[in-house]
Amino acid sequence: QARLVESGGGAVQAGGSLRLSCQATGFTLEHYAVEWYRQAPGKEREAVSCICSRDGSTYYADSVKGRFTISKDNANSTVVLQMNSLNTEGTAVYTCAAGGQAQGERGKKLAKMGRCVGYIGCWGKGTQVTVSS
Repeated sequence: QARLVESGGGAVQAGGSLRLSCQATGFTLEHYAVEWYRQAPGKEREAVSCICSRDGSTYYADSVKGRFTISKDNANSTVVLQMNSLNTEGTAVYTCAAGGQAQGERGKKLAKMGRCVGYIGCWGKGTQVTVSS
């Protein structure tokens, strides 16, 4: 059964760092693009970052550019989101999702929003991140 399992969440003070992992089981991530989302209490889910399957290109939401870094380890079917300089707006449930990479004009539009998956085929259940001031 194909699954994505997130780990690495926890509590941290503002200015601190956390490293989230998204592990695939039942399939390999090598040929899939992977996105990270977050949803804060009372707010809509927002895309945070994405890493493409073909060339490893990465995209970020404006709110996290320069502070978050996404990377992919195909050998271990894992995608890591390194989050530095966290602020209280980072308090949310972080979820990863995988699917085929978006192409053409749609891909370009999604990239501006920190996304690159054309169709999400698998979601994780999420991991909680709490940033205190």
